[in-house]
Amino acid sequence: MMYVLPTAVLLAALVIKLPTIVRLWQDPLLRAVGGLLLLACAVFVFVTPATIRWTNRVTGVPNFSAPLVYSLLTAFSGSGLLLILAWRDGLAGRSAATRRAMRRVVCGYAAVVVALWVLFALADAPVERVRDLDTYYATTPFLREEILLYLLAHTVAVLVTGRLVWNWVRADGLDAWLRWGLTSLGAGYGLNLCFDACKFTAVGARLTGHDLDRLSTGVAPPVACLSAVLIAVGFILPHAGQYLHERWLLRRAHRRLRPLYALMRSAGGGRAPLLLRASAELRLTHRETYIRDALLPLARRLDEELHARAYDAALALGHPPLRARALAAAVAVLDAVAAGDRRPAHGTGADRDTTALLREIGPVSRALRDTDALAAVRARAAGGEGTGRRGGRGTRALTGLRRKGVGRAVPERALGGRPVPEGSARERSGHERSGREYHANGA
Repeated sequence: MMYVLPTAVLLAALVIKLPTIVRLWQDPLLRAVGGLLLLACAVFVFVTPATIRWTNRVTGVPNFSAPLVYSLLTAFSGSGLLLILAWRDGLAGRSAATRRAMRRVVCGYAAVVVALWVLFALADAPVERVRDLDTYYATTPFLREEILLYLLAHTVAVLVTGRLVWNWVRADGLDAWLRWGLTSLGAGYGLNLCFDACKFTAVGARLTGHDLDRLSTGVAPPVACLSAVLIAVGFILPHAGQYLHERWLLRRAHRRLRPLYALMRSAGGGRAPLLLRASAELRLTHRETYIRDALLPLARRLDEELHARAYDAALALGHPPLRARALAAAVAVLDAVAAGDRRPAHGTGADRDTTALLREIGPVSRALRDTDALAAVRARAAGGEGTGRRGGRGTRALTGLRRKGVGRAVPERALGGRPVPEGSARERSGHERSGREYHANGA
């Protein structure tokens, strides 16, 4: 049962990588990753006692599974080394030295696989051993050499691959997910060294007349299973981590546009089409398109004087320019929604305001969440009274948003932090960071 977990994790890694491998089949690096994971799965399938017995029974040769498992493990070791050599430099950056090293790896490990089968054919191993073949036949001619050969080939590959991985981890400019994946790979190859040490110690003890078989049969298999899990995770993390991170950013951007989307629905009376099976990218695009289409006629009726006063008021309250511009636009939009069709469209100046507003829907939507800041800016822009005709409309619009559940939490609270005093350094830095994120997302 101990082999079920590593086999499942390795298979999951292969399934996750498979769509990309099929889509980009011409990429030899992706094919190499798929082959490596497939070999790793095969190792843990054929090393299980039930599969060993089945293989020996089907072939009619006692211990036929021994050279088969040794060959799979040797091929896996060479493939890992080959992949790291190619992966580190990339296809375009391969030097002549790297290509020579890759050819030597291919030729060397192919020769080892051939030698394993030749040695097995020369050996005499009539007694089937399912769990302790390495130590039981450690002193048998030709099988002894076969066992030492596969262990030596595996150890060399692990040492070189582990060194390359750890050197790569310390390189500058790596993506965080790639760095974590490489760290997991390095830990997995480090545990492979522990596996080799246990095997070598047990076989060496047999050669010197001692019995340390428990290292080979009791310690080495769990270490190999844990190593396989870490190696599989190392291949999964860069791909799955980046994918999940991108999905999370898209969903967060979609969620943060909800206040402005709700306001546009209340102004226009319609809603974006429901997309039950749409991707996150398509949902975000539809929400952005709906908001911009609804803002276009509304933004032409913005009160330019109110917009300018609200911007000055936001700056006076301690908001940075980006945040102040978003708050001023939010105040102007709320006022335009409350005015409805009673206010005529403006001319060229309003067109410039419209262009800026359509470009900054992300920051404006975030500003709508902070109803306290909006109320403070609105009151200051109205001369501190908040009781005039425009002030009344703005207050009613803000109250309507609160009733709809929009803006109940300030942006810091929405990000998982604690509420902070208005205009504090922490809030200003959060606003600037959020603004950069929304502009980066094309909002």
